[in-house]
Amino acid sequence: MLRIDISPRENEKPLISNLILAASLLAGLAAIGVVFLAKGVNPFFAIYKIFSGSFGSMYGFKETVTKSIPLILIAAGLTIAYRGKFWNIGAESQLLAGAAAATWIALTWAASLPAWAAILLMFTGGFIAGALWGIVPAILRVRFGINEVISTLMLNYVGAEFIKMLVIGPWKGKTQFGFPYTDDFPETAQLALLGNSRIHFVTLIIALAVSALVYVLLFRTRFGYEVRVIGENQEAARYAGIDFYRTTIIIMIISGGLAGLAGVGEVAGLHHHLTYPESISSGYGFTAIIVAWLSRLNPVTAIFSGLFFAGILVGGDAIQISLNLPAATVNIFNGIILVFLIMGEFFQKNSVTINLQGAKWNR
Repeated sequence: MLRIDISPRENEKPLISNLILAASLLAGLAAIGVVFLAKGVNPFFAIYKIFSGSFGSMYGFKETVTKSIPLILIAAGLTIAYRGKFWNIGAESQLLAGAAAATWIALTWAASLPAWAAILLMFTGGFIAGALWGIVPAILRVRFGINEVISTLMLNYVGAEFIKMLVIGPWKGKTQFGFPYTDDFPETAQLALLGNSRIHFVTLIIALAVSALVYVLLFRTRFGYEVRVIGENQEAARYAGIDFYRTTIIIMIISGGLAGLAGVGEVAGLHHHLTYPESISSGYGFTAIIVAWLSRLNPVTAIFSGLFFAGILVGGDAIQISLNLPAATVNIFNGIILVFLIMGEFFQKNSVTINLQGAKWNR
C-alpha cells in the first residue's frame, strides 16, 4: 500500500536549500533538453549556443547587460511584494505605465529643460505612474478582497491596449510617416549609452543601487520586518498591531514604482519614443517573476539571476537564427525553469515521506 506523508520542515538549513535550488535548475535544464530532443535538436549544443550567444562574445555580453537592467529593477520590487505574500503579476503593465509617463514628460517638457532636469523628471514621473498603477490592485485586495493575481494580470491587458491606443491615436508622431510611434524624444530626454553598446548606464546604476536599498529596507528596517511578518502569518501580523492596509499599499507603491523606472529606461535609453508594448518590453514583467524566485526573494542576488535570464533572452534570439527554432522557445525555457523552481520551493519547505509496503522513502 502506498502512502505519502507531507509535513513542514522545522528548520530550513542553508546547505539543503542551496542543494535543492541547484537540483531544481539541473532538473529544469534536463526537461528543457527533452523539449530540444523532441524538435530534433541536440540539447547540449542548443544550451551551449544559448549561453555562448549571450556570454561568449563582447557583443552578446553587452546585450545581456542591457536586457538585465529592467529585469533587476522589476525583480527588486517583486521581492518586496512576494515577501509580503502579495502576488504581483502585473509588472508588465506597471512598466508600460512608467514608459507612458516618461514619454508624456519628454514630449511636453524636456525640450525646454536641461538634460539633468528632464531625466530626473522622467524617472520621477515613471515611478509615480508605475506606483499608481500598482496601487489599484492593492486597494482592490485590502478593501474588497479581490484576488491580486487576477487583478494584476488583467491590468496587463488594460495597460497594453491603452499604450496601443495612444501610439495609433492621439500620440501618433507627425514625423514618423505612418509608423505607430510617437515623435522622437528631444536629445535632453535621451539617456547616454556606455561606450559602443546599448547599455543606458544611468538606469543600470539606478538598478544596482535600488537592489542594495531594497535589501536594507527588507532586512534592516521596521517596515521590512512588518512585510516579512505579514508574509509569514497575516493573522499574527494583525494581532501584533501591524497595519495590513498601509503596509500593502506601500509594498505596491515600491513594487509598481520600480517597474515604472524600468519602463523609463527602455523608452529613454533605447527606443527614444513610445511604440507597441511588445516592442518596449520583451516580456520583462513576466521574466522578472522567475528572476525573483531564482534569487530566493533576495534583491541583491536578483542582480545575478537577472543577468542569467537576460542571457537566456539574448541567447534565445541567437538559436532562433542558428537552429531555426521558433520565438516561443525562450518562453518555454523560462516556463520550465519556473515550474521546477516552484517544485524546489515545495521540497525546501516540506518533508515528503513515502511508505510502500513496509519500505520507507524520505525526502
